[in-house]
Amino acid sequence: MEDARRRYLDLIRRDGAELSPALAEAFATVPREVFVPDGFHRRDGRRVLPADPEFLPTVYSDDVLVTKLNGEVPVSSSSQPSLMATMIEALDVRPGLRVLEIGAGTGYNAALLASLGATVTTVDVQPDVAARARSALARAGIAGVRVEAADGWTGGPPERYDRIIVTVGVTGISPHWLDRLEPDGRIVVPVAHGGIHPVLDVRHGPAATVVCSAGFMGAAGPLGARHPRSHPPAATALEDLTERSPARWRPPLDPDAYRSLWYAAAAWHYRVSHASIPGREQSYLALLDDTGRAGAVVLADGAILASGAEADRWTAVGIALADRWQALDRPPMRAWRTTFALAGDPAAPIWAPSRWTLSAST
Repeated sequence: MEDARRRYLDLIRRDGAELSPALAEAFATVPREVFVPDGFHRRDGRRVLPADPEFLPTVYSDDVLVTKLNGEVPVSSSSQPSLMATMIEALDVRPGLRVLEIGAGTGYNAALLASLGATVTTVDVQPDVAARARSALARAGIAGVRVEAADGWTGGPPERYDRIIVTVGVTGISPHWLDRLEPDGRIVVPVAHGGIHPVLDVRHGPAATVVCSAGFMGAAGPLGARHPRSHPPAATALEDLTERSPARWRPPLDPDAYRSLWYAAAAWHYRVSHASIPGREQSYLALLDDTGRAGAVVLADGAILASGAEADRWTAVGIALADRWQALDRPPMRAWRTTFALAGDPAAPIWAPSRWTLSAST
């Protein structure tokens, strides 16, 4: 186990996360396997049980562990550790701070926060998920965490918090969170943008800067409400794509640059989303037509594939967005600032992203 956890820290760092000494100690000492006692599904859908030889090696890998499915759709998990680390570091947790977590999941993230000295309230809308997280925290001997079964939009018990962290993809910020947040507090939250969920650092205002790119399970209810700036849902697979514009970048954009292009394109155009291509594993930046089943895909090398009756139109839009990003000297996603406006159901509103601007230094 000692070797497995040492390798675990190396994997988390290798995938880009910075670990403070305190957070490295938390990852090294909180037993992740305790939080998945019934096993999990791997990213490829395979079920892994505690008796399987791959159980511990997978637990101590930098990968998501899916712990509950609704049919074939994941509805609860233990997130990818390097993403957890990046979000926790952005939260700036210190001993004695009061932290609200929206989305209890397995309880592992709350355990890490408590190991940093925070007093944690974690909320999950699924009572069975909340109950399992509560049991796992008890088995792991983690003190300082309260688990509540409640709708995350309400924020659970009406208390004040220094920090709020959200571990489910949302389309906006609950007003209740801002009401509970201390004046110098912050919210670290994945907010839908272009079909994915970039993580934002939100302060009172509300206004936000980008922490990192991410993809999360989407929230139900008010936290998943569509709004005037919502992008199209992801296309599961675009068929009959043909190349309409050749590659423009050699070498192709690295993953960080490609995600930055994606973020900018979604700030500039309302039809940006993501799509899969048959025979390829990853998802791609896409411009979807009104049917959501055709449009254009911008690849990492700048080539554009398109399909459908309006293929020429969406190819031209893709070229214009790529050219605009290139002309601005390829701004990274962290250069963007987001402001919000009230949207959603008037009876259960959210602060939804409404405007994106580049920092003056960009």
